[in-house]
Amino acid sequence: QVQLVESGGGLVQAGGSLRLSCAASGLIFSNYGLGWFRQTPGEDREFVAAISSGGDRTNYGDSVKGRFTISRDNAKNTGYLQMNSLKPEDTAIYYCAAAYFGGTPIVELAYRSWGRGTQVTVSS
Repeated sequence: QVQLVESGGGLVQAGGSLRLSCAASGLIFSNYGLGWFRQTPGEDREFVAAISSGGDRTNYGDSVKGRFTISRDNAKNTGYLQMNSLKPEDTAIYYCAAAYFGGTPIVELAYRSWGRGTQVTVSS
């Protein structure tokens, strides 16, 4: 059974930083791309970032480019999202997801398994 568990969310002031983690089990982690999405109440889930299975390619949503960095440690079956220069509009539930293949897709349908999410709140 595939399981993805996010951690590292919390409350931070604008301009601050957080590092999210995504621990994976039940799959050969190094075979699949990893993505992060976020969602606020009443809104569609938004693509944040993705990293290829080997970690050599990344993709970012326009709203986080230059501020967020995605990475992964395949030896630890864990992915990360480093979030810097946080803004109040970054407030959301953040989800990690494993893709059906090794690339960096930006659409939800390309992802096979999802975590339950972690709340990030940025105060002004």
